[in-house]
Amino acid sequence: MSIKLVVFDIAGTTVKDDHDVSKAFQAALKKSHYEVPIELIDPLMGYEKTLAIKQILRLHEHNDAKITPELVSKIHKEFVKQMIIHYQTAPGIEPLPNVEESFTKLHEQGIQVGINTGFSRDIADTIVTRLQWLEKGLIDHVVGSDEVELGRPYPFMIQKMMLDAGIERPKEVAKVGDTEVDVREGQNAGCKYVIGITSGIFTREQLEPYNPTHIIDNMTELLEIIKG
Repeated sequence: MSIKLVVFDIAGTTVKDDHDVSKAFQAALKKSHYEVPIELIDPLMGYEKTLAIKQILRLHEHNDAKITPELVSKIHKEFVKQMIIHYQTAPGIEPLPNVEESFTKLHEQGIQVGINTGFSRDIADTIVTRLQWLEKGLIDHVVGSDEVELGRPYPFMIQKMMLDAGIERPKEVAKVGDTEVDVREGQNAGCKYVIGITSGIFTREQLEPYNPTHIIDNMTELLEIIKG
C-alpha cells in the first residue's frame, strides 16, 4: 500500500532548533519561580505543552493541589509569548538540511505533506509564515496540539490531518519526528512507517528503545523508505 501522506514534526525535525524551545520553556517556568535544568525539559518537548508543564511541575511539587489550572495557564501563556517573538524575530530560523527539497520531491510523487506539533496552532502558524511554506506550496496541512482533544502521544492530530487529507487508512501514512513522543504518536495512529530522525533532541541510541520502523540521520533517507 503506497504512502499518500507524510506527517512531519516541526522543531528539531523540519526546523532548526538549538534547544530554543526548551530554553523558552525554561524561561517561562522561571518566571513562575521554578528553576528547571534543560536536561529535564528536553525529553518532554514533543508533548502538548500544557501537559509538559504539568509533568515538570510534578517533579517540583509534592502536593498536586498546588498545580492549579491557573498556574499551568500562566506558564503556558508566557511560553507561547516567548515562542512567537522568537520565531518572528530571531535570526537563524530556517529549515533543516534537505527538508524543503524532500517536501518538493514528495509532492512530485503525489504525496501530501503535513506538519503537526506539540505547539499550539498560533506558534505553528508563526513558523509557517516565517518560512513561507504555504506560499511556496511546500506543505498541505498544519495541525497544532490545541486543535484536538489530546496531543501526542495520542493519535488525534494525525487522524485530524488524515480526515482533512481525505485519507482513511493509516497504512497510507508515514510519521517523521525527532522525539520519543513523535514515535509513539505514529505508532498509536497505526502509521505504516514511523520514522525517528536524529536531527533534533534525541540521539539514535535514545530513539531505538521506542522501536520506530526506521531511524534516519538525514531527511534524504526518507525518500528511499517511502519508495520501499
